[in-house]
Amino acid sequence: MGSGIATAFILSDIVVVLKEVNEKFLNTGINRIKANLQSFVKKGRMTQEDYEKKLSLLSGVLDYEQFRDADVVIEAVIEDLLLKQKIFSDLERSCHSNCIFATNTSTIDLRLIGQQTACQDRIVGAHFFSPAHVMPLLEIVRTQQTSSQVIVDLLDVAKKIRKTPIVVGSCTGFAVNRMFFPYGQAAGLLVDYGLDIYHIDHVIANFGMPTGPFRLADLVGFGVAVATGKQYYKSYPERCYKSRLTEIMLEENRTGESSHRGFYLYNDKRQASPDPDIKKYVEKSRNMAGVAQDPKLMKLTDKDIVEMVFFPVVNEACRVLDEGIALKASDLDVASIMGMGFPSFRGGVMFWADSLGAEYVYRRLDAWSKDYGEFFRPCEYLAARASRGTSLAATTADGTKSRL
Repeated sequence: MGSGIATAFILSDIVVVLKEVNEKFLNTGINRIKANLQSFVKKGRMTQEDYEKKLSLLSGVLDYEQFRDADVVIEAVIEDLLLKQKIFSDLERSCHSNCIFATNTSTIDLRLIGQQTACQDRIVGAHFFSPAHVMPLLEIVRTQQTSSQVIVDLLDVAKKIRKTPIVVGSCTGFAVNRMFFPYGQAAGLLVDYGLDIYHIDHVIANFGMPTGPFRLADLVGFGVAVATGKQYYKSYPERCYKSRLTEIMLEENRTGESSHRGFYLYNDKRQASPDPDIKKYVEKSRNMAGVAQDPKLMKLTDKDIVEMVFFPVVNEACRVLDEGIALKASDLDVASIMGMGFPSFRGGVMFWADSLGAEYVYRRLDAWSKDYGEFFRPCEYLAARASRGTSLAATTADGTKSRL
């Protein structure tokens, strides 16, 4: 992710200092940035001369010496809280007093990351979406301590690097990843109860998503999927569905596309094909979950499958609004399209849900919760709008608290 973020800044003619822990990792990062830029040359979107000019904006270091004059620092290491805390403590000692400290974390609460510093007013989330130099969304995450000036400055940065920003509050997963964590979990539940992995992916792709949830998991990598999943299980245990399927496959050294084996098999050209051996992993996951194939699910239409996968996303998006993590449903619509690939012709996840009606979404979730548990239970925000017959996007004075 760090190389993609660096590429985004270089493409906008901004000087970048890339820090790594050793020469090997530094060279790997620089080579990735070179490859990103070369892809523009190959597509005719950049000349070789422009490539050389852009690359001259990049320097690589192994310490914080060159960070003394930095205006913005973006941390993009793995989702390890202790490591992030150490980095922010080091940055506080190394940078000037007005430097903005941003983290690209996708799940960890910012209040924890800045816990050991005395500069929490300068700590902010700058959550890019992969690949960072291509995806247009930037999720700007603030805590109660983040200064308004830092938010304004980061909004200006977003404009300079041609990103569409949304400002959200801090919680596990923030707005975008939080509202979409049920997406993969719903698909896992359906498989545990008997549906075919490849049929689900086919249906969701036909709905308009770039890929289905299982192909997406292969692209992200199982290591990342399991690590982020643990964050959600810890923060939202009462409404998570924990399929063991990904963990089981990871134990067999199937890590996704990177290992050529995930839910799909991949050739050297990264072309995906179904794996007939996947059934044994599904059966093991089903046994560990203590569930059996449900004959009712075998009768689901494509429309039913889409709704069972996406209505839990709508439900979580309602919680995000209710808690004040995001202020407007339209922000979540923009985020769902630009950050998660929700089909733009459907207007965004909340607009789509409103086109079906809050009462309809509530009724279906409520029915599923009686058969399959808390994962599908409608939240109070959704229930209230269903009972009143009001839009999910409607702004009402019903006690919603903003974290912005």
